[in-house]
Amino acid sequence: MKLTLYYKLIIFHVVLAVMVFAFKPLALMYFLFTTVFFSYKIVNASKKYKSFYVLVACAYVVGVEVFLRMNGGTVFYEASKYLVILFSLIGIFSNGFSNQALIYMLYILLLIPGIFVAVTEMSFETNIRKAIAFNLSGPVCLGIAAVFCYRRTVTINQMKIILWAFLLPLVSITTYLFLYTPDLKEVITGTGSNFATSGGFGPNQVATVLGIGIFVLAVRFFISKEGLWHRAFDLALLGLLAFRALATFSRGGVITAVIMILAFLGMYYLKGNLKTKFKIKFLGLIFGGAITFIWLVSSIQTSGYLDKRYANQDAAGREKEDVSTGRFDLFAQEFNEFLDHPFFGVGVGKIKEIRFNETGVVAASHNEMSRIISEHGLMGILAFSILLFAPLLYRIKNRNNLFFFSFYFFWLLTINHSAMRIAAPGFLYALCLLNISYKTPEKPKKIEIEAA
Repeated sequence: MKLTLYYKLIIFHVVLAVMVFAFKPLALMYFLFTTVFFSYKIVNASKKYKSFYVLVACAYVVGVEVFLRMNGGTVFYEASKYLVILFSLIGIFSNGFSNQALIYMLYILLLIPGIFVAVTEMSFETNIRKAIAFNLSGPVCLGIAAVFCYRRTVTINQMKIILWAFLLPLVSITTYLFLYTPDLKEVITGTGSNFATSGGFGPNQVATVLGIGIFVLAVRFFISKEGLWHRAFDLALLGLLAFRALATFSRGGVITAVIMILAFLGMYYLKGNLKTKFKIKFLGLIFGGAITFIWLVSSIQTSGYLDKRYANQDAAGREKEDVSTGRFDLFAQEFNEFLDHPFFGVGVGKIKEIRFNETGVVAASHNEMSRIISEHGLMGILAFSILLFAPLLYRIKNRNNLFFFSFYFFWLLTINHSAMRIAAPGFLYALCLLNISYKTPEKPKKIEIEAA
């Protein structure tokens, strides 16, 4: 992707946000447009580039998902996950898959018994179809995307474009957030997660996807071969995304982004030569200074509440007893349900119903680990073990994915604070299974003809 095109696409996504803010029905029109556009590009791509187009399409769908959701721009709530599944299936049927990827088909099969338990155990008041679709669309999205990505190879330049596909719609989200709440001081009056600063949508999900954008821009800053001005632009854009991510007061997405960046820099430093290591140290000082400045500005704009939030304090400066904001109690309840139903669990989607019947409160733990073992029992433990260990065992011998730990940690951390409510953790998990080729095509040698 040429730089001029990159900046044009950035401007397009800024304009898109302004138009959707002014006229929300455009969000649904844009969802339909992107669905048709990427479907056309994938179907008509040559076999050599079809996998690449699938990955770009999925990355863009993952990046734009929250923006469309907050504006009612999808035909149904889980549409983005189904699009990732559809595009991945097209890639699988067109370009095949590794036989060793069947381990992820086993992962999906292990979740099926929980469906039968749910059908027999759920009350008549519960919409079983919606409960199952809501709770299994994320895991199935992960499984199908993992089958497609496992051992598939992309070049480092293609990987950069895939990362940019994540970033572009996140520019739209950031622009929309500035339009929605231009003055943060008017709406920030405490240290809790703030819907007003998150475009009226879930702060957890907004911070999570903005964290991906922060990571992408950090990667661009460190590995870009362009001049100082381009790095400065990306750093300024990172500052805007980070500022709005911090303003959501949802810590999970921001902390995850920091860990992703550190994991990437660690891998990049270890694999680099002396020149690369010096560059990382030099740019790291600039980057660290920029992050400090962003935090100071954010702290001032939030009247100091941001500092209290990350220090686990309430608005009065008193330390909160539960750093997990109640999630540990929900985790404990789900673990107890597993102990009571150890073999097949309570059934898909059943845990939320049980919690309501026992406490009268509708609440989700947002923890995929506890949910999968409580709803699927031992089958869930086996399924989660596949997800946890299969990539690590594969990477013992094959370490040619610079972003492996960044993507792996994103999945592992995100499912512990946001479960799989959005497509991002499932698809980024799949990306950690890719192989990346760092070879650059050789230029044809010029034949010199000496004058006689």
